[in-house]
Amino acid sequence: MASRNKVARRKGKAGGGDEEDEQMTKLQKAVVSWLKKYVPVKKTKFAHTHVVQYFSAGRALDALMKDSPWSMEKSKEGSELRLEYREQAIDLMQELMRHKMFHRAKKIPVADKKKKKEDTDGEASLPPSPQARGRKGKGDKEKEKEQGEEREKKKRRIRLEMHNDQLFLDGNDAYVWIYDPTPWYYYIAGGAIVLGIIAVCLFPLWPMEARQGVYYLSVAAAGFLVFIIVLAILKYILFLLCFIATAGKLKLWIFPNLTEDVGFFESFWPMYVYTYARPKKDKDSDDEESSDEEDEEDKEDGDGARDGDGEGSEDEQAEEEGKGEEAEDKGDDDASEKSSSDGTEKFEMVN
Repeated sequence: MASRNKVARRKGKAGGGDEEDEQMTKLQKAVVSWLKKYVPVKKTKFAHTHVVQYFSAGRALDALMKDSPWSMEKSKEGSELRLEYREQAIDLMQELMRHKMFHRAKKIPVADKKKKKEDTDGEASLPPSPQARGRKGKGDKEKEKEQGEEREKKKRRIRLEMHNDQLFLDGNDAYVWIYDPTPWYYYIAGGAIVLGIIAVCLFPLWPMEARQGVYYLSVAAAGFLVFIIVLAILKYILFLLCFIATAGKLKLWIFPNLTEDVGFFESFWPMYVYTYARPKKDKDSDDEESSDEEDEEDKEDGDGARDGDGEGSEDEQAEEEGKGEEAEDKGDDDASEKSSSDGTEKFEMVN
């Protein structure tokens, strides 16, 4: 049993040594801090939950090979780290990835929900007619080129999700930052808060002048708070009085932004706002009179149309009778012509 315990202790020590070996070296920490500071990043949503910062693998490698202190141009021979080949930078990024400084993610395009904007953009992007092209000058052509370049620069929106293969590869793959160091000013702010709390606790030991000054400041702050509350109450009382006195026509607000979520100075501007509703009875009466007149005119037009229909029928009957007489005359002329063709004589009627 004793030998087994000794073996277990040795294994535990060995495991602790491995954990110690897993800690990052100073060089790796320096590389990570430099990448976090100088490699450009973008922001987007990760798995529909929160916003993250990510960078492109190709840009990170380019920065390490060209602009970093460990590049061939800026590093010296025999230095601890000198990136001569791109594969060395890839291996270094893989080591940092193993220390969970960042992880690989896959890009998923996000479809736009606003179809109306797409339709309007499509209509605006239709090619102009040849006549319009002929009329356009050099300035219009330059504007079109600039617009085309801006459209090409616009990239599609994406969101990120966890990638199954956690490998660092050279390309345009996205890698999300996990490393988030605490800024130096956080430590300063934390120390100032601690010192402030200690100073408040030692208030009885302050000089008499300092204590009197704090007392006056506290009274002034309390008075200002009471003034804001009273002003808000007066605001609603004045509104109700004006609303009742004018039967709902006048709506007067003093300091309308006093209770809104705005800045300090914006809370007191504008000083007042009012709206006055004009009576609608005159308009309604005018509309009713105009509608009655229109109805009367419609009735008169209907009666006139009926009379016109009657007159029109009489005229049609007279025209039909005239047509009948003309047809009879034509029939008589045709009969006389036929008789003359058969050898009969023509007679003229003399009045």
